[in-house]
Amino acid sequence: MLRFLIGRAGGAAVVLAVMSFVIFAMIGLMPGDPIDLLMQANPDATPADIARLRAIYGIDQPLVMRYWNWLAAAMQGDLGFSRTQHRPVLDIVIPALGNTVILTGTAFVLSVLIAVTLGSLAALKRGSWLDRLINLFAFAGISLPTFWLGLVLIYIFAVILGWLPAGGMPRQGQPWPAAAYLVLPVATLVIVEIGGLARYARSAMIEVLAQDYIRTARAKGLTTARMLLRHALRNALIPVVTIVAIGFGNLFSGVVLTEAMFAWRGMGRLILEAVMNNDYNLALICLLFATTMILIANIVADLSYTWLDPRIELGGNRR
Repeated sequence: MLRFLIGRAGGAAVVLAVMSFVIFAMIGLMPGDPIDLLMQANPDATPADIARLRAIYGIDQPLVMRYWNWLAAAMQGDLGFSRTQHRPVLDIVIPALGNTVILTGTAFVLSVLIAVTLGSLAALKRGSWLDRLINLFAFAGISLPTFWLGLVLIYIFAVILGWLPAGGMPRQGQPWPAAAYLVLPVATLVIVEIGGLARYARSAMIEVLAQDYIRTARAKGLTTARMLLRHALRNALIPVVTIVAIGFGNLFSGVVLTEAMFAWRGMGRLILEAVMNNDYNLALICLLFATTMILIANIVADLSYTWLDPRIELGGNRR
């Protein structure tokens, strides 16, 4: 276990290092830089002033040298300042990351629970009207664009019915309870995510239910619920876990549009604003945090294999 964790942590560190350079290079290739944007507000600036500022901030150096300087500062805990918000990057990223964890964590847990439940029911009632209804719902979830679904939910539940707030963050003095601001963005993410997960769960459960040990359990008189929970579900979840880990990455990517639509001040909206405003340091750190979250989700998925099936050893060997 320890050797596996050390190996995965080393691999994650390499991925983060490569991604940091790629993201740094892509941001550096964007048109305009902080000095150009700063000079637009000062029409009296001369070319000599611009050149001097570029030298002070190191923007006139080659890309590799700029990346090395940034990496050396980051290793010492200096992640830089936000150009647009005039604050240290970490002071901005940490609260936004907390908001995103609340949103994506709630949506992730709900989508997995609902998808596994629906997929298991569809497999148990294969070919019935319930199976067809669940499949229809799953295909609808796969087909719906996130932005369109979010707008439809806002129009129905906020504009027409007035049951929920259209967006924003919970604040004191507002008529809605704090949880009400989570309902629509979480519902948007859950509906989009559960379609694919439910289909994978159904396929895996059908395969497991056809195994000999399931027929033996039924022949011994085990109830359907006991057979499903004690024997079928854990084995069916093994292939689903991989899809869940990938789905977490898709969920974190899809939260950008969702947070922008619902004015939820999380990492997705922060990344969008940083990129649109050419806030180099903020965009870079936000994207690296997003990469770190996805890497952590994949490591947790690998660890969960051993819990679902004790025969699996970390490292690829089987007992």
